[in-house]
Amino acid sequence: MKKQRLDKVLVHLGFGSRKEIKKLAKEGGILVNNKVITDSSEHVNPEIDEIIVGGKQVQYREFIYLMLNKPTGVISATEDQREDTVIDLINPDFQAFQPFPVGRLDKDTEGLLILTNDGKLAHQLLSPKKHIPKTYYAKVKGEVTEVDAKQFKTGVILDDGYQTLPSELVITETGAISQVEITIYEGKYHQVKRMFLAVGKEVIYLKRIKMGLLALDEGLALGEYRELTADELTLIKH
Repeated sequence: MKKQRLDKVLVHLGFGSRKEIKKLAKEGGILVNNKVITDSSEHVNPEIDEIIVGGKQVQYREFIYLMLNKPTGVISATEDQREDTVIDLINPDFQAFQPFPVGRLDKDTEGLLILTNDGKLAHQLLSPKKHIPKTYYAKVKGEVTEVDAKQFKTGVILDDGYQTLPSELVITETGAISQVEITIYEGKYHQVKRMFLAVGKEVIYLKRIKMGLLALDEGLALGEYRELTADELTLIKH
């Protein structure tokens, strides 16, 4: 890793603003390799140099990877003047890394959402060429049948004339309110809802439960999040 400005590294890790870091350095509160650094613009290699701030050793990492069980009522964005965003749900220590949601879930959709500041990984997961599968659990108003499943398997025509890629529809309960799991391989606007509308039915509840090989941790309550494990990170980088 190339050397970086000390203040930039510490801001990235959530130790304060550049102005606050500068003040802390002048007060002798920052050590690099056991040497007091009073100029926060000095360059360091955070992967090699030992950095101590206020008596606490800095554990450097460039990227964070979070799994969020998104609740309804928040939007998949980094900031918004009127709406609560998924970033508002996470601790300021993580916010300091400037993470963003990988893809989006509608405001009224729950479930698995990855938050990261790793742009390269996000691009890989969202690339249309990759056709990363996304699986949803849905409650649908109307009796979902095997006829619908066959239509979904060949692709359905949406309201704008677009024909979806083949998808997999598994019916777990059918009736006036049906319960299904659907796996799609693209991410058109409101796609799952529009697919069911195309066969005369209405989605009344939607939750993403899987993205690629990564499954939602059912132990996470709505609005809760945690860092991905090493094994989970391997799954999404696969």
